[in-house]
Order: sequence, then structure tokens, then C-alpha cells
Amino acid sequence: MKIDPSFFFKGSLGKDPMHPADLGYFFPAEFHPHDATWLSWPHKEASWPGKINEIYPAYATFVAYLSRSELVNILVADERMQRLAEDRLATAGVVEERIRFHHFPTNDAWCRDHGPAFLIHPNPDMSKAIVDWGYNAWGDKYPPYDLDNLIPGKVALHLGIPCFRPGIVMEGGSVDFNGAGTLLTTEACLLHPNRNPHLSREQIESYLKAYYGVQQILWLKDGILGDDTDGHVDDLTRFVSKNKVLTVVESNKKDENYQALQDNLKLLESFRMLDGSALEIVALPMPAPVIYEGVRLPASYANFYIANSYVIVPTFRDAQDERALDIISACFPEREVVGVDSWDLIWGLGSFHCLSQQEPAAGVFPSKT
Repeated sequence: MKIDPSFFFKGSLGKDPMHPADLGYFFPAEFHPHDATWLSWPHKEASWPGKINEIYPAYATFVAYLSRSELVNILVADERMQRLAEDRLATAGVVEERIRFHHFPTNDAWCRDHGPAFLIHPNPDMSKAIVDWGYNAWGDKYPPYDLDNLIPGKVALHLGIPCFRPGIVMEGGSVDFNGAGTLLTTEACLLHPNRNPHLSREQIESYLKAYYGVQQILWLKDGILGDDTDGHVDDLTRFVSKNKVLTVVESNKKDENYQALQDNLKLLESFRMLDGSALEIVALPMPAPVIYEGVRLPASYANFYIANSYVIVPTFRDAQDERALDIISACFPEREVVGVDSWDLIWGLGSFHCLSQQEPAAGVFPSKT
């Protein structure tokens, strides 16, 4: 079955009979092979007040690693911003032939949350597709966000692939996938009334299953201190294989994150996968609190990005940096795990995973169970 690539599927559950899951589409795990990574060039000074020029060396290093691994699509406002980006990247050793710029203006840099959510299909005759979730800057915290909200549709038109519009708010950093039917998220974020106050938990689950092509939702509780997204899972727990997760754990019982992370750990231990098996859980340390101008920042080693050849991990000039890298390396024997200083980036309240969105490759499909 072929779908007209110019067609945008709109509607809510019960009104739109053509949901991605009905057609066989699903959202693969991040460790599935990529065709590309999508980024939105950082330009909003208010996201890194007083520090935006200091973030570019680390950001350019991130792009350089990506370009050695896969195609990198970078969204910029115009030719002027493209030239500024090219100048920043030139000194970082990027593979220039793997960089593609697109003149799609954005309000901010957090492509994980406003970028295209790509779906794939086991049938080679079916193109990729995009889910264009609504985006409201984490509960209308940082307007304007009108340009960001247009990005998935623009990318779908550019690539000539179908685009599904559920009509509700959802962010890429709020969900994580094992690629075999299971989605991991948090109650603190997805059930927050500043996203979809008209929907119950059961209704949200129905949307996740219909548009991401999953069969099971696993719910953690709260996020870490300083996370302005209300508890994105990509700062907490990440699938590294079908039945295995890395999850951050705080060892200092006096730390404000300690109990919330213990509660999440107990939930992970209680979860069962679709085949009835328990999750394999690998504990990842937390860095010491990162505080800037009196504000505790959401520094977490879990905010790594899995590229084809590398796993790019934020580091925080902390005694736990090397231990965290060693633990993550053991989970990815076929990729090189690299640490990139995120001391300045985290002032924007996010790091490498928050800044990126993968475009999966077609052709290699894991079992759904």
C-alpha cells in the first residue's frame, strides 16, 4: 500500500481511521541505524543568558562526531545564520560533505521536542512517515514557539513523506523506546495539566499506541531537580537494548534527587516486558549538583545521544564523569562512547539528547516481541 506523500493526516482518536499503528508504522529505538540526525542551530540568547557564545565549542564538537557517523541536517533561519554556523563548525573538524543546512526558522534549539518524530514500516514499499505532535514549549513556559511548532510539517514536505497530526501536545524528550513495542515515560510530564488537560491517562496511552505503534506504556514518576520540562524521561532512564535500560541513581541520601530516583528504580524493578521478562537495569551515577547563578541545573549523564558510530555523553567536570563513561561504554560495545563537556550547555537546561532528533534508516527491523 502506498500513501500519497503530500497528504497530512489530521484528526483525533475515533475520528481519524488512519493512524500510523493501523498502517503498520512504528517508532524505532534510538539505537536502530540512522539515516541522519536533525538539529536546530542554537541562536536564542534567552536560553543561555549571558553564555550563548560559550556553548558553541561543545556544540560544534557534538556536530563533528555526528558528521563522522551519519548525515547531519541543521535547521537555520537564513543564509546569514548558515554562514555563522559554518564558521563555528569549521574549526571543529566536521565532515563538511555530511552537513546539510535547511532554511527553516526556529524559535529555539531543542530539536528533540519540536523536531520531526520519524516512523518506519517493515514493508519496503512504504515510505517513512512523520508524526507532527503539537508543541507548546513545555506548557507555555517560553513563548513564542510558533516557528518550532511548524518544523515537523516542513520536514515532511521537504522529504515528500506522509505526516500524521494527532492534535495533542507531545515532546520527544518525554518518551523513550525499545523498538519492540515498549515505550517509557513519566507521569510528571505526560499527565501534567499544562500539556493536555482534557485527556486522561488512558486516553494519552491510546494516542501513544496509535501514533508511535507501541503496545505497552511503562510509567515512571518524577524527574530530576532543575528540569523545566516537568520530568522528561531522557534525563532519567534510557533503553540501550530491547530489554535493558540505563537509569540514573543518586548515592547521596541527602540530595534532593535521591528519593525520586529510588522510587523510579523500584518501578523499573517491578516492570515486565511484553514477553514477561524483567528489565535488565544498569545504574548510572549522578554528577555532583551543578549550580550556576544560584540555580541547580538538570545535569544528567542519561542525556546522551546514540549515533551510528558514537554515543555522545554530556560530562560536567565531575569526579563521576569517567565512571559514567565506563558504564555507558559497557552497554554499547559496538560504538565508541565519547564524553563532551556540557558545563556551559546545561545552563540552557538541556544537553545533547535534548538538542537532537534521529532519522531512522529503513531496511533493518527488530522483532516486535
